[in-house]
Amino acid sequence: MTDTNHRELIVDQFTRQATVFSTAPAITDEDALRMIVEAARPASLDRLLDVASGPGLVVCAFAPHVQEATGIDVTPAMLERARKLAADKGLANVAWQQGDVYALPYQDASFTIVTTRFSFHHFLDPVAVLREMVRVCAPGGRIVVVDDYASEDPAKAAAFNRLEKLRDPSHSRCLTLPELKGLFGAAGLGEPDSTFYELRGDVQGLLGRSFPKPGDDLKIIEIFKASAADERLGVPVRLEGSTIYYAYPVVVLAATRPA
Repeated sequence: MTDTNHRELIVDQFTRQATVFSTAPAITDEDALRMIVEAARPASLDRLLDVASGPGLVVCAFAPHVQEATGIDVTPAMLERARKLAADKGLANVAWQQGDVYALPYQDASFTIVTTRFSFHHFLDPVAVLREMVRVCAPGGRIVVVDDYASEDPAKAAAFNRLEKLRDPSHSRCLTLPELKGLFGAAGLGEPDSTFYELRGDVQGLLGRSFPKPGDDLKIIEIFKASAADERLGVPVRLEGSTIYYAYPVVVLAATRPA
């Protein structure tokens, strides 16, 4: 798949997901957002950039702690949600830009904190994006990457990625934890600090904010049911009556850009 085709998939999916994604409890979880802010160690004069900022939740979480906070995203509908959220919160130190995360439209060292959340599994070349994040981050600044991660068992990782691709055609590949950490070294950063939590929910809610192809929703439900018995996805899944619950493992990785 070409970069252009993949970008079109992302814009299509997240245009449709804009409202349901931005209001989902697992995405708006204040404890999870606080964990990201704490990992970045913000100070009042910091300048934040959130890459693939979606509905602006991370930017708005940082805004009270920094001088200015900017979000960049490829999907106009997501940026509209972000502007509404910032207006509802009365935030005056935020800005939004539509743009390409592979070629960030900012000069070197423009920001002191650069973050991204739940985006790397959508990128065809995540290390290229991370290198761009490092480029626009000032020496001594903080880089924070948040994403769910796949099992280190290749078969389980492949099954999980097949499921996520069915659920969201713009999904590229969910990396394993060692792979995510390895991106930091490849981008010229040191070993990142790691904190963990789980993205929890039920499958009906997950499908409610997803737009799989017709009929794939039933396949997804069956895969989750099977995994509750044989752990084929490599993530916790349990059945309670007719409800299927999942818990995707998430890591918050943070490192300081070398001086």
